Amino acid sequence: MTAVKHEWRKHEKDLYCPKQQAVQVTVPSMKFLVLDGVGNPNHAAFADDIEALYSLSYGIKMLPKKGMMPDGYFDYTVYPLEALWKQIEHTEQFDKNNLQYRVMIRQPDFVTSEVLEAAIVNVSKKKSLPRFKDVCLESIEDGDCVQILHVGSYDDEPESFMKVDDFCAAHNLQRANNEWHREIYLSDARKVEPAKLKTVLRVQVKRG
Repeated sequence: MTAVKHEWRKHEKDLYCPKQQAVQVTVPSMKFLVLDGVGNPNHAAFADDIEALYSLSYGIKMLPKKGMMPDGYFDYTVYPLEALWKQIEHTEQFDKNNLQYRVMIRQPDFVTSEVLEAAIVNVSKKKSLPRFKDVCLESIEDGDCVQILHVGSYDDEPESFMKVDDFCAAHNLQRANNEWHREIYLSDARKVEPAKLKTVLRVQVKRG
């Protein structure tokens, strides 16, 4: 009997497929490949970070075809790109050059530091990216959050964040971390026009 492929869009809708109304969700501890950086997401350095994460994420998925079967391995769809963002210095005018980020891609539970190292070795045979050495495997638990699906340009996200803040006010919640927010990119910005981009916006919350 063939094992069912794990599709995050089907099996984890509560985390990755919200509607365009704010909703509260509890986010458990999950494993991620993570890279830290600073600066404008439109610059080449950010694109290099994304390439490194995707290359290793697909490298892990393809390890069985390279002769390595990690303990507990199962077939799955690679998870979407995510990022935590904050302003380095708070200024009146928003400046993308004044951003700090943690860009990441979630990994299945079977992924260990040894599995990551094996993927780096395999992927490096075909592709040499300096950021490979900086990729870390981390377990991150966001806990209680409020999230919403934002459809449109990244520059229009404040409109959706207003809905998040209104939801929090109506449910006696407040942001638990005023510096960082999480974005999950369901669309490829290289292929989708800005007006149709789909992004999950998520903030950690606590009782007011």
